[in-house]
Amino acid sequence: MRATTIHNLTVQPLDIPLLTPFGIAGGSQEIARNLLVRIELADGTLGYGEAAPFPAFNGETQASAQAAIESVRSIIEGADVREWRPLARALGEPLIKHGSARCALETAILDALTRHVGMPLYVFFGGAGSVLETDMTITTGSPEDASTAALAILDRGIRMIKVKIGGGDLDLDLRRLIAVHAVAPDAPLMLDGNGGMRADEMLALLGALHAQQIHPVLIEQPVPGDDWEGMNQLARWCGAPVAADETASSAANVLRLAHEQAAQVVNIKLMKCGVVEALDIATICRVTGLRLMIGGMVESLLAMTMSAHFAAGVGGFEFVDLDTPMFMAENPFVGGFQQRGGRLEIGHITAGHGVTPRSG
Repeated sequence: MRATTIHNLTVQPLDIPLLTPFGIAGGSQEIARNLLVRIELADGTLGYGEAAPFPAFNGETQASAQAAIESVRSIIEGADVREWRPLARALGEPLIKHGSARCALETAILDALTRHVGMPLYVFFGGAGSVLETDMTITTGSPEDASTAALAILDRGIRMIKVKIGGGDLDLDLRRLIAVHAVAPDAPLMLDGNGGMRADEMLALLGALHAQQIHPVLIEQPVPGDDWEGMNQLARWCGAPVAADETASSAANVLRLAHEQAAQVVNIKLMKCGVVEALDIATICRVTGLRLMIGGMVESLLAMTMSAHFAAGVGGFEFVDLDTPMFMAENPFVGGFQQRGGRLEIGHITAGHGVTPRSG
């Protein structure tokens, strides 16, 4: 058995309470019901990954993700982490509907490999940089809640604000956005519909915002992921860059987005399709001129730090949305990125993603 052979795989629930419910158009979550994956190499090196299924996003649950991971145990144990691309291909078909499970396993595999060789993951991904600047999200709620949240974001030293919209009440969305702009008039504003709107509703909301002299810098996935006609319409008429999130669930979909010019930006989330396919998506975006965004589900410091390594190492990410650790009441990990205001730094990490469970 080689030193880089995977000797053992373990998976266990990772339940982290949130400070406040994380609400999007499709529903809300009060506890991050995630999974912690650990692989051990023959030489004792450990690698860690996190699955963050979000039922309101794609129906994936903690139980279904754990079952998916257990179903591929025979593929994982005995494999060599140096052969990470063939291993990812072997996982692709069994985990095609379980993006968070695939992400957790591929994260653990690459973490173990780079810890074994003593290389930080941002260098492994290309070494383009080691610093990012994140936004922070205002989830669903009342205009008063939105105003309070915006002030708290500014107090943290974060300058870019993302607002969840699309709950079915355009007037409420408008009043919430006006409330945010009133207390943070200089903050770049991103709107995220999470597929909860129609194209005509989004255009109507934008018209009302323009009348109030509010001009968002990004419109993220207002329509459902399979509404290609709506995405095409918005990409042509929004007057602001449109980011694909739910629509950009695979490399094939991103290639179609580029061909149809149905978005200007792609939000890459490792939890949607895994780390290796995300690399393919980033390559398609570079070749076709689609701009890059990095985001995530309701993820802890572990998964968010992995995404930071990915985006900083690959480089060229204009929009960064790696804020969910700030919504968590507990941090069960040590290490990870260092945050100062909206600035995320990973240059101090010497091997892997640099995150370890407090319990070991």
